[in-house]
Amino acid sequence: MRRRSLGLPLLAVLAIVASACGQGGGSQAPAGLKIGLVTDVGTLDDKNFNQYSWEGAQDGATKVGGTAKAAVSTVSADIAKNIQSFVDQKYDIIVTVGFAAGTDTAKAAKANPTIKFIGVDQSFICITETGDPDTAKTPACKGDASKLLPNYQGIGWREQQPGYLAGIVAGSLSKSGTIAAVGGTNSVPAVPNYIEGYRNGALSVNPAIKVVVQYVSPAPDKAAFADAPGGKAFAQQLLTANPTVDVIFQVAGLTGNGVLQAACEKKINAIGVDVDQYVSTPDTKACTIVSAEKKLKKNVSDAIVRIKDKTDKGGGLKLDLTTDDVGLSSFHEFESLITADTKAKIDAAIAAMKAGTLVPCPVNPFGNCTFTK
Repeated sequence: MRRRSLGLPLLAVLAIVASACGQGGGSQAPAGLKIGLVTDVGTLDDKNFNQYSWEGAQDGATKVGGTAKAAVSTVSADIAKNIQSFVDQKYDIIVTVGFAAGTDTAKAAKANPTIKFIGVDQSFICITETGDPDTAKTPACKGDASKLLPNYQGIGWREQQPGYLAGIVAGSLSKSGTIAAVGGTNSVPAVPNYIEGYRNGALSVNPAIKVVVQYVSPAPDKAAFADAPGGKAFAQQLLTANPTVDVIFQVAGLTGNGVLQAACEKKINAIGVDVDQYVSTPDTKACTIVSAEKKLKKNVSDAIVRIKDKTDKGGGLKLDLTTDDVGLSSFHEFESLITADTKAKIDAAIAAMKAGTLVPCPVNPFGNCTFTK
């Protein structure tokens, strides 16, 4: 923790200023660690990744006696600018959200070794032997981030695990034998991880089930993750072309909220992603039977506390069922749809994945699912 020596009169003035600023763009707490969060492309109130990571930053600030402020990235180029702004303001911890922010975060972590960085959805840190981002067309990723960038925690999840559980639900509920998944882009590994887990979970229930998978965009852009109207239109086209789909899983951030809207309008079951979307997106709770969750708020807050406690380690960290950092949300009012047999299948799958006897998808050398495009 950075320590400052302040006289009592100045402390009194700062206390008054902090109180007066409590309703603005930050989470105020006693003087301590300054925590800045840089969003992924989109909005802070996206009811998904940005919002819950921000809530985690605020919660972490409260726990360590610090302050939190957010900077919104409207386009990808804003990410590096927002990071540098927090660096220039001498922030102690900078949290960046999204896989696409990894390169900018790694550059900043190398250039500013006294600042701590937390990368959300950045467990795979691909760097060279000199600690620079490996941007080669075919990267070798020879650098050890835990040693070369010890100030950079890259948080990630085994998304295939909650995806598999969601697939069990979908496969159990489908009456037509056809279900679907809409991903924002297949270029962000978390998305196909979820979807391949979902596919295989459904197949474990019904080996003959048809799983329609489509991706909105080839790139992690606004269309992929920050366009609800576009997501709704995309899902409507999918459902028109595949009229027997009766369960649809969205893995597309704010764009995916539009997918949920399309599902509700067609009166079919939908499955949310990353957070409990029955709660976070109440306008579509009528058809959102469950969500494949990451414990985003907890995970970001925990990472901040590790820095305060000096137990943080650089490099990638994959969170999963063994530490209860992923799973299914509550079924809420849809509990009655989930039979005892389906619950038993879910419980058995959780136990087997925790024990390592159930692998929800084949993986590549980086721990991500190999998937069917």
